[in-house]
Amino acid sequence: MPRPTARVLTLLELLQSGGTRTVAELADRLGVEGRTVRRYVGQLIDLDVPVESVRGRYGGYRLAPGYRLPPLMLSDDEALAVLLGLVAGRRAGLTATGPTASETASAKIRRVLPKRIAHRLDTLLEALAFTDRPGATGPPDAEVLLTVADAVHHCRPVSIRYTDRGGQHSERTLHAYGIVAHADRWYVTGKDVRIGEERTFRLDRIADARTLPGTFEAPMGHGPAQRVLSAFATAGYRHEVTLRIHGTARQIRVRLPASVASLEEYAPVAGEDPEAERWLRVELRAEQLDWLPPVLASLGRPFVIERPDELRDLVTAFAERLTSYARQV
Repeated sequence: MPRPTARVLTLLELLQSGGTRTVAELADRLGVEGRTVRRYVGQLIDLDVPVESVRGRYGGYRLAPGYRLPPLMLSDDEALAVLLGLVAGRRAGLTATGPTASETASAKIRRVLPKRIAHRLDTLLEALAFTDRPGATGPPDAEVLLTVADAVHHCRPVSIRYTDRGGQHSERTLHAYGIVAHADRWYVTGKDVRIGEERTFRLDRIADARTLPGTFEAPMGHGPAQRVLSAFATAGYRHEVTLRIHGTARQIRVRLPASVASLEEYAPVAGEDPEAERWLRVELRAEQLDWLPPVLASLGRPFVIERPDELRDLVTAFAERLTSYARQV
């Protein structure tokens, strides 16, 4: 249960948001009775905070016009939201005055934060990677995110309570390599110690995270973002598809990105143009195949279907439909 001091600070934050707040509204937000709200208002007034009482049917309390707010006070969740918003906005090119304003704003926020929170947020930003432009990413629990980020930064094992997509609950020990924001989700990639293999976990499915004693050595090679994309491309689904497509990796990736398909790129022969078109092997897994024929057609590149036969039948049927449509007058 929140202490009275915490409730008084919450009352101040509510009043700082502007407008007149009724006693009933404040009591509901604070989880107290109306007379307790009045007592908290009295405490703010004793602290020289100019709270005004507004009479009438729509009366209540408000801060005096022109009142200068006290120094910035942010909770862990609020500071996390502000700094991640600045980072994402700068990265997506959404700042109206160029990157300098975003960087200086971040610096100002860090200066007024307690050292403990500022250090944890800096650790998170160091551990974070994006695979694409950020969107409406589903936010995980802030404490889970900060704990996992700290484990990534210091290469320390972390115990997590996880619920998979089938609703199964488990507790795992993870050597976390990095945190990745991808396709409106947050993920952590690392080694599941119990099975000794790399796994990718959705952070919003982690109910609790706890740092454990000891350290581990993070592997060299691909970064966390590439590991997450590879995990998506090789995830277990109903159909395994193997293709050979004639073109460049860039041409193929336009329709079949790394999160969808793995691409076997061949080293060019000495003197050969590395951007030259060649036959490249593409592998992917899918629950349904009906989306693939139009994607392959949109590539505009020669391709060979190695497996499955069902996909070959779907492509043939798709081509016949297009031919029949084109002949209509």
